[in-house]
Amino acid sequence: MILVLGPGLAACGDDDDGGGDSSPPPTPTPERTTSASASAPADRAAAEREIRQNWEKFFDPATSMEDKTTVLENGERMAPVLQAFSGDQRGGQVQAKVTEITFTSPTEADVTYTLTLQGATALPDASGTAVEQDGTWKVSAKTLCALVQMSGNGSATAVPGC
Repeated sequence: MILVLGPGLAACGDDDDGGGDSSPPPTPTPERTTSASASAPADRAAAEREIRQNWEKFFDPATSMEDKTTVLENGERMAPVLQAFSGDQRGGQVQAKVTEITFTSPTEADVTYTLTLQGATALPDASGTAVEQDGTWKVSAKTLCALVQMSGNGSATAVPGC
């Protein structure tokens, strides 16, 4: 509320001056525009589409381990962690549905998703990150490590990459 009232009050004060009327509106607008463009990839829609597809592919039990490594940050290096996750009985039965993507930079995004276990919601509004690596948007290694640790598989911290 304070942030909303502050610019409004400043605009009112500038109204009285006459010439300041054009200064306050452009100030917030360029900040938002600059912030939005600096924190998103050039083709935002394509990036969002790829993130959704790759997250769903990664969490699809029918996807092979080899294919999962292609959509996981540092996939080859993270293979032991991926095996720990997929080796867990529940890990091999989960699927994800991305519900929200917020870009934090042109190559990183916060991802909100729902994790289901055999079709039932197991983890609603889960938070993870996606990273653009070698031209592909991927599930971040830290997201996978967090899920392995939540699964109760204590080996996650001992596996290289986490």
